[in-house]
Amino acid sequence: MAGNTFGQIFRVTTWGESHGKALGVTIDGCPPGLPLGESDIQQNLDIRKPQDAPSSTPRKEPDQVEILSGTFEGMTTGTPISLIIYNRDADSKAYEGIKDVFRPGHGDFTYQKKYGIRDYRGGGRASGRETVARVAAGAVAGKVLDREGIGVKAYTLELAGIRAKQVDLDVIDKNPFLVPDPDAADRMRERIEEIKKDGDSAGGVVEVIVQGCPVGLGEPVFDKLDAELAKGVMSIGAVKAVEIGVGLAAARMLGSECNDEITPEGFVTNRSGGILAGISNGDDIVVRAAVKPISSIEKEQRTIDINMKPTTISVKGRHDVSAVPRIVPVCEAMVRLVIVDHLLRQRTVRFQTTAR
Repeated sequence: MAGNTFGQIFRVTTWGESHGKALGVTIDGCPPGLPLGESDIQQNLDIRKPQDAPSSTPRKEPDQVEILSGTFEGMTTGTPISLIIYNRDADSKAYEGIKDVFRPGHGDFTYQKKYGIRDYRGGGRASGRETVARVAAGAVAGKVLDREGIGVKAYTLELAGIRAKQVDLDVIDKNPFLVPDPDAADRMRERIEEIKKDGDSAGGVVEVIVQGCPVGLGEPVFDKLDAELAKGVMSIGAVKAVEIGVGLAAARMLGSECNDEITPEGFVTNRSGGILAGISNGDDIVVRAAVKPISSIEKEQRTIDINMKPTTISVKGRHDVSAVPRIVPVCEAMVRLVIVDHLLRQRTVRFQTTAR
């Protein structure tokens, strides 16, 4: 396995580079009979595109998706679904001057050492542009989850050190940072503009909520649902840590504080984040992703070139100041892919025959 395929039953394989001709994904294992058109996928891709925010890159890709296979008369057929998104606004000139220099914090060094060759234009496969294919696949997974009444919603919880103090899901789409707190959104804009002027970048935290998930998803040992969610979200390039439920705070709690007591009406609290022993318990699943700052910055930094000689670098070009909020739909997509794969896997565990 070369690490480009994700999932066991609902399997997705992504391909393409930042400045290549196109990016895309092949989805195998999608059930037949689901209504699916390009507009269903496009609305998810439009959220990922650069918004009217100081954190976003000036690169303006239309990200127009085309369905190449797997549907007929607007319905999925059960055969592999192939999606393609062409690159229309790639400009590689800014990378000519640093093609032999490794950017601190980026995958330039490790890709060169692993393969002995790398596509330096925009980071190639290591670019955040790769995530457009994940979002497209997540949109298809969302069609399966919609049919089952399972909702997945992601939003910016923290950006550049400013954290949302309230979570109002109705206001997420009303600001460019996709934050559920209008006051925090205003303060984020001010802070990001300051960081941008300084030639630097910022990180943040994305939270994902899964509502309506049935009890029983996840496998008991190595494929625990929380482990699979962590793997899926951690596979996103800029993510450096994942929390489920109270996450790291559990290490500072007593058992009486951390346990979710159970009554005939259900769990009293949800510190577990909807998962017990690696299996969903029917409560909301809560996942948080810690997103590191964008590595391509204008501030001068020390580095080395491909001949291991010391030098300095200042990265020009069209880069986001932060991966947040554009990474929000990516986190949402990866959570969808995990949930739909385990939903289909669970049906092989509790197979029921029709009585005759």
